[in-house]
Amino acid sequence: MATVSHPVDGAQGVLERLVSGGTGVFVFLPNGVRIHHIGSTAISGIWAKPIIDILVEAPLAEHSIIYDLLLQHGYLCMAQNQKRKDFNKGYTDNGFAERVFHLRLREFGDHDELFFRDFLNDHPEIAKKYEQLKLSLWKPFEHDRYGYTRMKTDFVRKHTQSAKEKYGEKYD
Repeated sequence: MATVSHPVDGAQGVLERLVSGGTGVFVFLPNGVRIHHIGSTAISGIWAKPIIDILVEAPLAEHSIIYDLLLQHGYLCMAQNQKRKDFNKGYTDNGFAERVFHLRLREFGDHDELFFRDFLNDHPEIAKKYEQLKLSLWKPFEHDRYGYTRMKTDFVRKHTQSAKEKYGEKYD
């Protein structure tokens, strides 16, 4: 069974439905992986696109198996290197499908996104600044996902570092 984390009360139901029982969309993943709800939909009180960002932590030795399973279940690999793979599902020629996912496959312990997520949930004023940044970038980078992400990088790094100093080894 997968371990699941979800920081926002409303997010609990979303992620639980995605991984639980025989109908969950991630039931095909190997036992022992950790699945985390990350991204803007996991941050309370801010606007978010209807995209569910998921972080899957798994042993590096299982990444090739998980890679194949994700492709078999309709995910597209958008970027990869030896230790990280990024997938998406739910983009169509006519826009978003009913459910859209960005999934990051990482080694156990490669989870800076958890620090950032929880820091923003603990600091609503910083979460609002993040929301404002995202909204200011929306139109200029509407069709440039990489540029949009690049423009958020300094903000994310700064607050991830603050979170690491605050939370220490919370996720180890």
